[in-house]
Amino acid sequence: MSLLCDVLPWRGEAPSFRAFWWAHIVFAQHCKYFCACSEVQLVPRGATAFTWEVRANNRSYHLQFKKKFAFCLTKNKYAGNAIKTAKYNILTFLPLNLYEQFHRMANVYFVFVILLQTIPEISTLPWYTLLFPLSCLLTIRALRDLIDDIGRHQSDRNINSRPCEILSGKSFRWQKWCDICVGDIVRLRKESFVPADMLLLCSSEPSSLCYVETADIDGETNLKFRQALPVTHRELTSEGSVAAFDGEVTCEEPNSRMHSFTGTLQWRGETYALDSERILLRGCKLRNTDFCYGLVIYAGFDSKIMRNCGKIKRKKTKLDRMMDRLVIIIFLVLLAMSLCLAIASGFWAKTFQEKHTYLSALYKHTAPAKQAFFSFWGFAILLSIIIPMSMYITFEFIYLVNSFFINWDLEMYYAVKDIPAKARSTSLNDQLGQIEYIFSDKTGTLTQNIMSFKKCCINGTVYGNFCWYDPLLREFLRLLALCHTVMVEERGGQLVYQAASPDEEALVLAARDLGYVFLSRTQDTITISELGVKRTYKVLAMLDFNSDRKRMSVLVRDPQGTIRLYTKGADTVILARLRSRGPSETFTERALDRFAEETLRTLCLASKVVSEAEYCEWSRRHQEASILLQDRAWQMDSLYEEMEQNLELLGVTAIEDKLQDGVPETIQLLKLGNIKVWVLTGDKQETAMNIGYACKLLTDDMEILEEKEVSSTPPCLWESPWAPSLWGGHGRRPQPRVLSPKDKILHTGEVLMKEEGWLWQWLPCRGATDSQEQGSLVEKAFVDLATSCQAVICCRVTPKQKALIVQLVKKHKKATTLAIGDGANDVNMIKTADIGVGISGLEGMQAVQCSDYALAQFSYLQRLLLVHGRWAYLRICKFLRYFFYKTFAGLMAQVWFAFHSGFTAQPLYEGWFLALYNVFYTAHPVLSVGLLEQDVSAKKSLEFPELYAIGQQDELFNYRIFGVTLLHGVSTSLASFYIAFWAFKDCVGSKVVGDYESFSVTVATSALLSVLVEVSTGLPFPTLIPGARVGDGWNMVVLEAAGKDEELKATRPNDASQNALTDPYILLVVLLSLVVNTVPSLTVRSYHQICSKARREPEPSVELRTHVHRGSFRRRSSYAFSHQEGYAGLITRGDSLRTKGTCATGGLHPQGTAPPSPSCHDTHSSAPARSSAVPFVPCPIPTTSCSPGPMSPSWGQLWPHTVCCKTSKAPPAGLGWPGTMHSPRDAAEQAPACVSCRATTRGQQRLLGKCVNN
Repeated sequence: MSLLCDVLPWRGEAPSFRAFWWAHIVFAQHCKYFCACSEVQLVPRGATAFTWEVRANNRSYHLQFKKKFAFCLTKNKYAGNAIKTAKYNILTFLPLNLYEQFHRMANVYFVFVILLQTIPEISTLPWYTLLFPLSCLLTIRALRDLIDDIGRHQSDRNINSRPCEILSGKSFRWQKWCDICVGDIVRLRKESFVPADMLLLCSSEPSSLCYVETADIDGETNLKFRQALPVTHRELTSEGSVAAFDGEVTCEEPNSRMHSFTGTLQWRGETYALDSERILLRGCKLRNTDFCYGLVIYAGFDSKIMRNCGKIKRKKTKLDRMMDRLVIIIFLVLLAMSLCLAIASGFWAKTFQEKHTYLSALYKHTAPAKQAFFSFWGFAILLSIIIPMSMYITFEFIYLVNSFFINWDLEMYYAVKDIPAKARSTSLNDQLGQIEYIFSDKTGTLTQNIMSFKKCCINGTVYGNFCWYDPLLREFLRLLALCHTVMVEERGGQLVYQAASPDEEALVLAARDLGYVFLSRTQDTITISELGVKRTYKVLAMLDFNSDRKRMSVLVRDPQGTIRLYTKGADTVILARLRSRGPSETFTERALDRFAEETLRTLCLASKVVSEAEYCEWSRRHQEASILLQDRAWQMDSLYEEMEQNLELLGVTAIEDKLQDGVPETIQLLKLGNIKVWVLTGDKQETAMNIGYACKLLTDDMEILEEKEVSSTPPCLWESPWAPSLWGGHGRRPQPRVLSPKDKILHTGEVLMKEEGWLWQWLPCRGATDSQEQGSLVEKAFVDLATSCQAVICCRVTPKQKALIVQLVKKHKKATTLAIGDGANDVNMIKTADIGVGISGLEGMQAVQCSDYALAQFSYLQRLLLVHGRWAYLRICKFLRYFFYKTFAGLMAQVWFAFHSGFTAQPLYEGWFLALYNVFYTAHPVLSVGLLEQDVSAKKSLEFPELYAIGQQDELFNYRIFGVTLLHGVSTSLASFYIAFWAFKDCVGSKVVGDYESFSVTVATSALLSVLVEVSTGLPFPTLIPGARVGDGWNMVVLEAAGKDEELKATRPNDASQNALTDPYILLVVLLSLVVNTVPSLTVRSYHQICSKARREPEPSVELRTHVHRGSFRRRSSYAFSHQEGYAGLITRGDSLRTKGTCATGGLHPQGTAPPSPSCHDTHSSAPARSSAVPFVPCPIPTTSCSPGPMSPSWGQLWPHTVCCKTSKAPPAGLGWPGTMHSPRDAAEQAPACVSCRATTRGQQRLLGKCVNN
């Protein structure tokens, strides 16, 4: 079960998902559907007003505007460019940190007890004995927060201190990012980052194009283009004209919509429209552009990326929140017990005074009510040690050491880049063992964003082997070299390709490696080298790609004068436009299915010959449509559709979108651990689906049906909790369609937009008048649907929407969430989730700086959660159980002693024992549990991920377990106290020991040894550690009792303790208490182990496969197009092309630099671009391909061709030229002075050698 949501960015900002989810939800309670919502754009209420006015080169204008931010305080409306992500400064650290720390109920409780201790009449212990450990606890936590915040300050300082060129007067000066103000004009150079959201004014490229890389924002490494207005491109041709620019921009207020911008530029009496294509966003990197000029629109926290970052939130674990509630419960119980004992004290005092009237002189100033009042506070202080402060100090130490274990784990060390795992937060380790939902980014997190050409199918043949006799093969490679929007420039004798998407770059590189090299292009021509022969094609038209067409075409005239149409696109649109279907088409469809099984991204390639008359008629109508003022896009699409008919199928390409190592296995393990993985990506639906299948998030048992194949009423509603309201008043309930349990339905969201649709009619919130109620119901419905699925993929989501989705799941499901990402667009999601994980990659460190844990690879997440997370949760839970147990077992005897001491709040134990009980006597056993406890090894934790479910279900520590622990501790204290009380009732021992201190020592020793044995025997694997723990605790007692510790001995007036612990009868009493306390618990534990083994059934082993075959597969792989529309228009208009020997922007060059050299291609050079697969050596002779003979009968890999280099001889006839292609043996024999052969593996080298020898 899975859900796929396709979400477009909002046009307006709304406080909730109200308007957003109306068009993107299919409701279900027990969802058996795979749902994909269609592309729908909604305009939420409260559209942003256009009140943001920016005047160029006019700082004084912007400084006069103020806005309120708190009460009557004001600040500048236009923010500076300095950012501050740190929480504290020198003045606010102490008060703000204390304010945050006292949100913990335990700290408030400790302060309350300290205040009581300052009152002499009710104090039982000096007040400073509690103040000192509390101060230590607060100091430790404050230092931890300070260290984290110092790191944020350093990061902010590094970013704010980056250099940039700002226009000051008539020239540009180097200043810092923090000095930038709204309205400033900034000059950027190649490879520099954009410091603020800026309006592009002009650049060094033709038509003032500007190429940017957004890897720091969204993790995508493919280039995106921005273009300045034509008017600024023409007019701003020198630094003087830029300095004189006085345009005024009116636009929307700062907002978080990353892909939307609306505004106008007023300059010289004219108004020009602005959109997002004119804006450079903060965090982008300038690529392939020598320099550009920009006008700062939004600076600092007003920039779009900072608006999406969200605020730093203090995160608390589930156990932390539960401990806060337990502190309140224990405190209330403590007050109730103190009240009951105080009332009993008053009655006892009254009875005592009436019975012993001769002592009335001693009580004449003490009434029973007064004594009860003081006894109440005395008992409150005496019992306050039930919540020991040492537990929280030990807590912090355990968290810190467990964080070190994560940092030191060599299994999570990425040696390739020397990046270890890093626990940036030390207080969330146990929450790693309770994760229920993982929200992951796609690009850069699951994938490497590297496209690799893997296979192809040409004329029904999967290559493998190339036969140059096949004319379709030549057409296939020619199409790859012609049909694209890739730009090329020569650098250092090498051709460097600038692609709008990594898909197109991979295809052009593949064609180049196979001898069809894309050399250069102009506005209406494209030149390629076909096996060494340079040919120039005239480009007649480029039919651009868009998400609706799912294809692109180029209409060219070859050197022979023949007009040909080359088309590539999704298989669903290309196969429907073929002239005829034959055996090769059938085999190609089978190849598509096989490629899809291997989760490769496919493109179908087709072509046709266009007659001169047909082209002339089509060109005339194309020209007429291109100048229409209304319905231009529709008319153009109709003409494109008309031309792209009756195609001849050439073949299919298969590209691999490389995943990070171990991603499929990691996701499979996480799913076996009952962790649901959601992918939130800004990519389109097809790409996200393909990656979902590649990483095994989506599995082979999902049958996808189109919306038209589904009845108007989806069966998921028939079992939904809204069924009564949905069907009420709408006639008889229709009969459900019978579906198999594994059926999955792809249900588009188009019907949701229609008021007569099934969802609108039956939606329970339709009759609700309150918009808040409607929004809440819709949110709840979406979460119910999505959480009932095994996986969810949300497409086209903005950074803020990612955070809102996480917030929805936390709000409605109360689930523990983890978000993982690598880019700045993931920061808000990482901050919102309970646990934030940043991927340390090449895309910057924004995600890491805001994360709780930093990893180098997604695959390390399995060890972080299934091993360290589960161990940390196990250790903390056992630590809490044993700490509460030992506290109740040892200190509840104070209550029982009150019944025999006249309810006078007289302490049973001496002060030194109360002070050292938790810190000294019992510290080592529980500390070793919190640091070293392991129920199973790391290997077994990964082998059986089902063990992780105990943390999700809170099985190891909850209110029931706390209650059992409380009863267990109370029973131990009762046994220890009353067995000793029974023994001391008529005096006991050879030395007639019967004093109060001896009794106290006996009770304390009995309880202490019972606690040590209970903690030690609680381990699942008895080792030497339990004996060591008991021995350590007993040594402490014996050491003290024997008087070896002079400091402790000095605090005692006599040797009663030594006499008691050296008497054999007293030791027998202690032994009896130990047996009575431990035998029942051991019996119950053994019984549970025997019962669990009897119920345990053998489970089949889980086999992890790299590739899962999908026999029932009925889908095609995602078509390999990921770039945006518009590049074809740039090429045909000539905006992106330089004319030979001229510069792009006339004389506009930075002072002190030479104008950029013209990028004119040498007509005699065929030096190819760099290959992503194997190094390519420039060669004066053409590349050749060899046919090594038959490969494996099933889907052989693409055979690398031979490249001969460093030779001055002309190639022989038939070697790499059009015509006859010889065998590998002939090719090798005829190749003159071949220095390097491009057989990349030893097996291929041996096979090639075998061909030559034969």
